[in-house]
Amino acid sequence: MDKLFLKSSDSQLGLKDEQIEELLSRALKSCPPIKKALFIPPDITRSNSYAGYITRTLYNLLPNAEIDIMPALGTHIAMTHKEIEKMYPDIPKERFLVHRWRQDVLKLGDIPADFIEHVSEGKLNVSIPVEVNRRIVDPTYDIIISIGQVVPHEVAGMSNFNKNIFVGCGGSDMINYSHYLGALYGMERVMGQDNSPVHQIFDYAENKFISHIPIMYILTVTTIDANNDVLVQSVSSGRERELFSRSIEVSRQHNLNFLDAPLKKIVTYLEPEKFHTTWLGNKAIYRTRMAMADGGRLIVVAPGVRGFGEDSENDALIRKYGYWGRDKILSLTENNEDLKNNLGVAAHLIHGSSEGRFDVTYVTEGLTKHEVENAGFNYAKLDEILSLYDINTLKDGFNIVNGEEIFFIRNPASGLWLC
Repeated sequence: MDKLFLKSSDSQLGLKDEQIEELLSRALKSCPPIKKALFIPPDITRSNSYAGYITRTLYNLLPNAEIDIMPALGTHIAMTHKEIEKMYPDIPKERFLVHRWRQDVLKLGDIPADFIEHVSEGKLNVSIPVEVNRRIVDPTYDIIISIGQVVPHEVAGMSNFNKNIFVGCGGSDMINYSHYLGALYGMERVMGQDNSPVHQIFDYAENKFISHIPIMYILTVTTIDANNDVLVQSVSSGRERELFSRSIEVSRQHNLNFLDAPLKKIVTYLEPEKFHTTWLGNKAIYRTRMAMADGGRLIVVAPGVRGFGEDSENDALIRKYGYWGRDKILSLTENNEDLKNNLGVAAHLIHGSSEGRFDVTYVTEGLTKHEVENAGFNYAKLDEILSLYDINTLKDGFNIVNGEEIFFIRNPASGLWLC
């Protein structure tokens, strides 16, 4: 398959759909004949990836092929028919498969402990089993097309590329250990960076265990304009890691938002159709933590959040332990078997804390005041906050509301804010 890379010459307009379709058509023509394909796009929580349009276009470009579509859920809840219809309209529902990260995986091998110790700078010394969904290694597929967005990420540094395979379609061990490795190494050290320890283990696993599998990566970098429309700044296709590194450079240019000074008050908004749990909604914390002033206040307006974890086991653990910072969570993990056996949750609890530097207020009607405060956050009523901050009139960036300066972020998952 050919290595293709297309970048917008005008960041205010982004790439046109016909440019993207032409690249996708060229990519497919460079492949051997495709009779059966597996698409691995993101779920509804990453709809800003432009993967909806790309997946539909690929589907239409292969009218005679048998196509299965398995969203890269990781630990997320499976997409509903309504979500599929919204993100992937006109594709038959029966083409969609569900990745079950606890049941549907096959072990390919192990990443040795000495490699993990090296990339973690001695912070973790354990071999990590490499598990992927059985369909990834199904020889009846002529090609596997992994579609996703390159954007700053709290665990991997930058999302996508082979993370889509080893976490999005991975098993519990890889998910748990990779997230814990990222937390041990330090979220602030990796976000927005290439070649993080986590991506080094993904690259090891790709080269060692799946290099023979016909995978095509399609990577986008997107931004959101003032009208909340998605602009595609670059799109690439191929197998080489160079495409990921080049996409990272584009993302660093467009998705890193540098500020002159720490912010005292940030108001973020989580779209209710995308964010139903703090497991996903805490991107409002991850992506702003490096911009917050000590003693500042982060207000997370989350009308759709009604739980903590994406499955019942993770939800129960978050409710039990809460978001109380790195040192306390590491101690709890050392002394409690349930956390020790769910390191991904432990990592999530570390990432979702302010480390005591600033206050986090969750604003939702889907959780009670007791539930929110028990998890380590402040609570505010949705109607009271919306009466103070009109989500429909605030603009991204600095606003003056009742004489007070606030910084508003309509879509915290779209980038990274830092000083």
